[in-house]
Amino acid sequence: MGGKSYRVFLRIKERQQLQALVHKGVQKARVINRARILLMADERVKDGHKSDGDICKALGISPRMVAATREKYWRFGLRQALGEKPRTGHPPKLSGKGEALLTTIACSNAPAGRTRWTLQLMADKLVELKEVDSIARERCAEC
Repeated sequence: MGGKSYRVFLRIKERQQLQALVHKGVQKARVINRARILLMADERVKDGHKSDGDICKALGISPRMVAATREKYWRFGLRQALGEKPRTGHPPKLSGKGEALLTTIACSNAPAGRTRWTLQLMADKLVELKEVDSIARERCAEC
């Protein structure tokens, strides 16, 4: 597999930091997976060191992710290996004011004839209040 030219030799402090990160489990899954990759790839651990294939199988991830994590660690260090560049995509549909309004709507009494607010009803209400021009059904879950 591709990452063998980027060997991982964690410092004791780095290893402890990664173990704490994985143990707490409060980071994004991608960050925890990268920490696990580095822990498993650490060549200082004699019996615990795993091959890229073993890491892929154990974590259910692609060989590319293992190789990319190894390379980032080797080139840039631990911080960069765990992090990621900002993802592209649509800007948020709602401003801070819009999010507050959405919370207020969700916490208010449901419309007449309804027992609770649905995502579509809340989206329609935001359009009615002119907070947004429109919200596609697929975007309702992102509100």
